[in-house]
Amino acid sequence: MKKFLLMLAICAVTYVSGQQPGSGDEWKKIYRSVPAKINDLVHTKLDAKFDYSKSYLNGKVWITLKPHFYATDSLQLDAKGMNIHKVALSKAGKNIRLSYTYDSSSLYIKLDRTYQCDEKYTIYIDYTAMPDEHKAEGSAAITDAKGMYFINPKGEDKKKPTQIWTQGETEANSVWIPTIDRTNQKTTQEFSLTVPSKYVTLSNGKLITQKKNTDGTRTDSWVMELPHSPYLFFIGVGDYAVIKDSYKGKEVNYYVEKSFEKVARKIFGYTPEMIKFFSEKVTGIDYPWVKYSQIVGRDYVSGAMENTTATLHQESAQQNARQLVDGNSWENTIAHELFHQWFGDYVTAESWSNLTVNESFADYSQLLWLEYKYGADEAGFENFSGMQSYLSNPSSRTKDLVRFYYNDKEDMFDQVSYQKGGRILHMLRNYVGDDAFFKSLNKYLTTNKFGNGSGHKLRLAFEEVTGKDLNWFFNQWYFGSGHPKLEISYGYDTATQSAKVYIKQTQPGDKLFKLPVAIDLYHGSSKKRYTVWAENKADTFSFASSVKPDLINVDAEKILLAEKKDTKTLAEYIHQYNYAGKYQDRRDAIEFAAKNISNPLAYQLVEKALSDPYFRIRARAIGNFGTAKLTPGTISKIEMITKNDDHTITRAFAIDALAKLKNNAYSDFFIQSTKDSSYSVAGAALEALSILDEKKAYTIATELSKEDNKGRLLTAITNVIVKTGDESAFDFITNKFDEMPLSQAKFAAINSLAEFLGKVTNYDKFRKGVDMIVKFRDEIPESARTQTDPYINGMILKGLADKKAAAGSKDMADYIQSKLTADKK
Repeated sequence: MKKFLLMLAICAVTYVSGQQPGSGDEWKKIYRSVPAKINDLVHTKLDAKFDYSKSYLNGKVWITLKPHFYATDSLQLDAKGMNIHKVALSKAGKNIRLSYTYDSSSLYIKLDRTYQCDEKYTIYIDYTAMPDEHKAEGSAAITDAKGMYFINPKGEDKKKPTQIWTQGETEANSVWIPTIDRTNQKTTQEFSLTVPSKYVTLSNGKLITQKKNTDGTRTDSWVMELPHSPYLFFIGVGDYAVIKDSYKGKEVNYYVEKSFEKVARKIFGYTPEMIKFFSEKVTGIDYPWVKYSQIVGRDYVSGAMENTTATLHQESAQQNARQLVDGNSWENTIAHELFHQWFGDYVTAESWSNLTVNESFADYSQLLWLEYKYGADEAGFENFSGMQSYLSNPSSRTKDLVRFYYNDKEDMFDQVSYQKGGRILHMLRNYVGDDAFFKSLNKYLTTNKFGNGSGHKLRLAFEEVTGKDLNWFFNQWYFGSGHPKLEISYGYDTATQSAKVYIKQTQPGDKLFKLPVAIDLYHGSSKKRYTVWAENKADTFSFASSVKPDLINVDAEKILLAEKKDTKTLAEYIHQYNYAGKYQDRRDAIEFAAKNISNPLAYQLVEKALSDPYFRIRARAIGNFGTAKLTPGTISKIEMITKNDDHTITRAFAIDALAKLKNNAYSDFFIQSTKDSSYSVAGAALEALSILDEKKAYTIATELSKEDNKGRLLTAITNVIVKTGDESAFDFITNKFDEMPLSQAKFAAINSLAEFLGKVTNYDKFRKGVDMIVKFRDEIPESARTQTDPYINGMILKGLADKKAAAGSKDMADYIQSKLTADKK
């Protein structure tokens, strides 16, 4: 699962720092064990028909099971919110009715006799699933939990396609199919799906047959011959274009809405190369499944989901050709979900407590792919970004990576399981070395294939390969919480000709971390590497050096998951930029220079970084001059970037910098750049023009609003219209907001919508706009709303109400207050 809605809560932390979700502390006493296995799933056969008028699935399912070990005469299945019509034992071609009880959540079946552990039996169930009538709370990663979603089933919304898709994680597939909905169950499957003939279908495994029916429907039969967990079951139905690709003769297909057919390969086209890379370079296990398809679902409740052989993506994956000029924003997600086919599907976490062996690996796969495809700098950026994401959330610091105590299984989908876990794997790889790391992954996957994994099993695989006792590492990082805070300082003893490094651990509490630390000593361009262990409250390390080093670079590989306070001087940071070379080395250097920009040497370093080989460092440098007066030489370099840089993001940053100069000489250039093929460049240019000529920018924004623009250009158009226009733009502003999927981008757009509503005088329009904000707020799951509500209610809605009250619009202020009061109830 690649989660995006979690970021909404992360953004809101700024406004409610320290506030935690609360439902009492009773959960802290509940040990979340691996689910007991009384019966084992063996095979699941489904015959499904869909009632679009009611959003129902009418199903017949044959479930083959066997006792796990102990003999049993009963069976408990998960079956949520269904109508159960018949339960029987399927035997010798006959259905023998069985007695059962049902409580709308679980189906308790009395078997015809006692079965031993080597005896299989098949249960037949005739049922109706009613997912829209089932209410279940999701998480910050997954906004809903009704399992099956009928999108525009009656075709009433002419702007939206009719689709069906399913979302099983964590335990929601049992809303539409009876099963034992646990990660430690594995089953093969046959799904026969009867749908209107105009639609295509997608499910796990391979499409075996398609049969046309006399009533205008078609029955597609999908067979999954290898076992996987029930939460990975998938059904997708809709009017899709199917773009066919392949890997070693296996189908690799992309299901997209037909308007995106021409760009589908530009979005998903690296998939075969990714499969090859993950198979050959990372896992040593060739892609284990019969096919790999990816499908895009409207109104999807998360970012993406790794259903075995059939990954589902949010509609944001569908980018038009102009969006792709700025780069494929979905490439990381494509890699993330694909890697789950090994870590998550081939070997599945034995319980949600061990989610790390699914999600931490998928998170880390993004770095592995970027490193392979684009080089060390892009991998360094990914590692730095993941680390900062984890460090930015104080609540993450108290959570173990493997967590046997949690309030709800949905709580496991957080920055600890994802970003922190990814950084821990990066440290482990650095510690054992690449060859041992990748061989250990192979050992773990091979040992547990088509079964279940855990933190302990992962440790055992690494220990068997490396011959090292890794309990200290796993106890510290997997079964412990937090991270070190390090204060790093330096000294040089002329008498003994020794360089000193002082490392203090300053994190609160008594816990001390055991850290292998790489330290590089530089004399000019010459470097010598030392590896030391920091494991005390304060450690001192001495290194022979005939003269004081030009630079001592602690954590030279930039892999430690830690908050670091370093005492290097400007001269040392300049040396670090010039010789240390890694992304974070250069970034840290120009960040330090930015804080000291009045120093000519600091200014020179930032200016030098405008020519850095990595575009993200160039972009960072552009914004690091702060309030310094730019020299003609610097301005000339930035002007060149706006026109010649290979990366549109860097060009956009450069336009932002020129805008701050408020030089009317740039007006024609900004006007021309609003037509750039890059949304980022065009958006930056429109915003820059608005600083010089609001009237002209508004005219251009009004014209551009008639087109279907995306990304930064759409944001710029909206901002200019909100700032300069009047309520005649109401339909444009509200329609664009309403069309956005539940996402971080929509969260960011709330502020502009609220600012615009401040200008609206028509009461009915004002109510409609407020209702849109409230609807968005209420679509966010409770687990995230504890952090987003204070921002939306307290800053956005309350701020708008105060503004309207001050302007004498008491009716509008009262309307907002009614929504705030209703929310409290």
